[in-house]
Amino acid sequence: MPWPNSRPPGLLVCYVTDRHAFAADDPRDSVLLLDTIARAAAAGVDAIQIREKDLSGRALFELTQAALARASHSKILVNDRLDVALAAGASGVHLGGESVGVSEVARLRAAGRVPSDFSIGRSCHSLADALDAQRDGADYVFFGPVFATPSKAQFGPPQGIEALAAVCRDARIPVVAIGGITLDSAASCIAAGAAGVAAIRLFQETDNLQAVMRALKGS
Repeated sequence: MPWPNSRPPGLLVCYVTDRHAFAADDPRDSVLLLDTIARAAAAGVDAIQIREKDLSGRALFELTQAALARASHSKILVNDRLDVALAAGASGVHLGGESVGVSEVARLRAAGRVPSDFSIGRSCHSLADALDAQRDGADYVFFGPVFATPSKAQFGPPQGIEALAAVCRDARIPVVAIGGITLDSAASCIAAGAAGVAAIRLFQETDNLQAVMRALKGS
């Protein structure tokens, strides 16, 4: 079964990558990213979404393969690029508003042209988005931004906990909260019904990923 149904019940934790957030124009950003991916996987992160939108197809393929080699215990999901995800042997694809449609990937999976355990995720910013993704065959959705965060500013003001709770209440597939997630706010997301949390800075701006994961799993 696709992620997140292929793991035991419990809080789902996803690390979303952003190599540019380490240091502006730092030539080591890919090295730092792969090191963080390896440490996140070792700490017990369930999934890692490779979200490096500025990379060419070849560079994204190579990064995904490197991530797979360093994070064998975590699911590797590729943002937007279904072709790269399949070519690299990733666990799934995470789709945005300008990606290939969820229904198209689900059709390919049903036809056997995509592995049966290949995960299909979708970023959503409203209840309607989430229900559309569910109808079209998504295995899970990210909903946000729940709280204010620089990486999601283009999607408008924070949705808030009440909007998250409404999506969790009406959706039948797992809803993962994203946007400004901290150790303090993660618990409120879970209380609102979220199946898990996804974040960039929570994982990239800590020196102790083991402690972060212990705190999250205890949320």
